[in-house]
Amino acid sequence: MKHIHLDTQRLHLRSMVSDDLDDLLNIFGDPRVMASFNEPPFTRQQMQGWLDRNLAHQERCGYGLFAVILKSEEVLIGDCGLEHMEVGEEQITELGYDLRSAHWNQGYATEAARAVRDFAFQSLELPRLVSLIRVGNQASKRVAEKTGMHFVDVIERYDIAYWKYAINREE
Repeated sequence: MKHIHLDTQRLHLRSMVSDDLDDLLNIFGDPRVMASFNEPPFTRQQMQGWLDRNLAHQERCGYGLFAVILKSEEVLIGDCGLEHMEVGEEQITELGYDLRSAHWNQGYATEAARAVRDFAFQSLELPRLVSLIRVGNQASKRVAEKTGMHFVDVIERYDIAYWKYAINREE
């Protein structure tokens, strides 16, 4: 599989690798991050399962979630990328993002999401992207809106209410 690299002014996005486990655990082991999912922090075993699923998606599709590296510190601060999934009867490509809480409110999620959006539309020529955001997660909602997405609906998935945001390639 070809490894993908995207660069922004402050960030380097690259395909995830198995060696990212500990850095990802710093994100998903953070109670502040996991509060947005209404879940307890991940254990190492849960993080390994999450990473394995994402690596399998990346292998199957040729892309997936990217590791987000802060250039100034050369440290992994989050993930941002694309995941194919079925929501109801619809096949969608979700644009998702998660950052370490120490890096919130600095524009990194928006910067990464815009780079992934542009990659999805320009390189992959995907027709549409969707973000599913837990109802009440105002910060993620703002990132979706700053990325050009618009509110579509409130949906329920696995008994959880989500705001569904979307953007089409033509927009």
